[in-house]
Amino acid sequence: MFRSTSTSLILLGVLAIITGVIALAWPGVTILALVILFAVYAFIGAGLQAMRAFSSATAGPVFGHLLLGLVDLAAGVIALVWPVPTALVLVLIVAIWTFAGGLAEVSAAFLSGETAGTRALFIIGGLVSIAFGIVLFARPGVGAVTLALLFGFFSLIYGFSQITMGVQMRQTRRSLHSVVKDKDAA
Repeated sequence: MFRSTSTSLILLGVLAIITGVIALAWPGVTILALVILFAVYAFIGAGLQAMRAFSSATAGPVFGHLLLGLVDLAAGVIALVWPVPTALVLVLIVAIWTFAGGLAEVSAAFLSGETAGTRALFIIGGLVSIAFGIVLFARPGVGAVTLALLFGFFSLIYGFSQITMGVQMRQTRRSLHSVVKDKDAA
């Protein structure tokens, strides 16, 4: 069990590092990949809505699911036909999300009965999220490249952590194996 898990962690780490290097070397390709991934997601959503529409017993849900399916289909086509505006809209969504999340964190700092240190961490984290959201909203073009680069750095760090865990797991397996072998010999 340890060997297959450790090998999986190491392979996952290597894949994450390769992805991180690609994201850092070609942030434009990374942005385009995210737009294409969004389009694929929208097309899958359209297909699922169509399936739900035709599996409904009454007319009301059929119309609603078909309408949602058409919206999903249109979103996928728009993403593929106009990838740059789609990337900018996705950046704006992330900007709104980080800004709202930051506000929630700052609010949580004052609403919870946390210690001063934990409250300070909530406030700092919230303010960083708010600032990041404002920067993304103010400069979405630069924000798209920034998100691609952040994704690249995250992938590198994640990859190295997975490789480290996989190597540590192999060392633990070897240690356990030698302890069991010594116990059996005694």
